[in-house]
Amino acid sequence: MNALSNRAMSQYKQVGTHVGADSADPHQLIVMLFDGALERIAIAKGAIERNDIEEKGQKIGRVIAIVDGLRASLDKEQGGEIAENLDNLYDYMQRRLFEANLNNDLAILSEVADLIKEVRSAWVAIPVDVRQAANG
Repeated sequence: MNALSNRAMSQYKQVGTHVGADSADPHQLIVMLFDGALERIAIAKGAIERNDIEEKGQKIGRVIAIVDGLRASLDKEQGGEIAENLDNLYDYMQRRLFEANLNNDLAILSEVADLIKEVRSAWVAIPVDVRQAANG
């Protein structure tokens, strides 16, 4: 396992496990993190609608932890400007999630979900040969 694999697996294990995580490659682990964040945002939205403050706080807290894991897995040396831009975007997402939690704001949760979907879509579009070269 290379450095990216180790970082991705470590971050994934910190924010929650999923069946198949141990056999997933780093690319798949990041997709799993995106999917986990989106799932928890959806649950948090439902919790806000039900006025379930405890569950809302827990789920938004988990999304913040996932985004933190995504930030921690960035390789700023090799990733250059793209990694720096993602770091800034993840920082923005975390601040917006705190605000959504504070204000029970469904629109902010939708905004963050849309941002995650965009990054996920770009991540999934990375060609297989590029992924394999990165996994070295």
